[in-house]
Amino acid sequence: MATELQLLLVRHAIAEERGAAWPDDEQRPLSHDGARKWKRAARGLARVVPVVDHLLTSPLTRTFQTAEILAKALSPSPKVQLLDALRPATRPGALVTALRARSPKGTVALVGHEPMLSELAALLLHLQGPLEFRKGAAMLLITSGFGTRGPARLEWFLTPRVLREVAGKD
Repeated sequence: MATELQLLLVRHAIAEERGAAWPDDEQRPLSHDGARKWKRAARGLARVVPVVDHLLTSPLTRTFQTAEILAKALSPSPKVQLLDALRPATRPGALVTALRARSPKGTVALVGHEPMLSELAALLLHLQGPLEFRKGAAMLLITSGFGTRGPARLEWFLTPRVLREVAGKD
């Protein structure tokens, strides 16, 4: 019997606006308000998924910061690992190939961008089109791996507001 893999998809939190202040989009960080809200949402996410075995993130600043905040909310705190295949322009199939090469086990969190996360979810869930994935939202999929053994199963899809409510008051 194949072992189930929990795949936690997390869209980065609210970042600074694009523009002259951040000419290199890859360096654009989380906004102060985005980081504050995400810290609380990450505490809520840690209540729903208390253990993450692998925490993989896009190398862009805003996703790395989102992943670091999530890692601090989890106990034990997983090491944040960069995965180039989580860059915004990567196609979902290429990400699946990169994940298959790593052969991860347990719970794997992917912190990434749109539209790639929605497209990945649609691919794994065999949907006709992508889902709306808000900044700071999280989705848990259960799959038997990244091969051809069948589709993933959607366990839940939570908005950032719900995650903050799960965290409770500061």
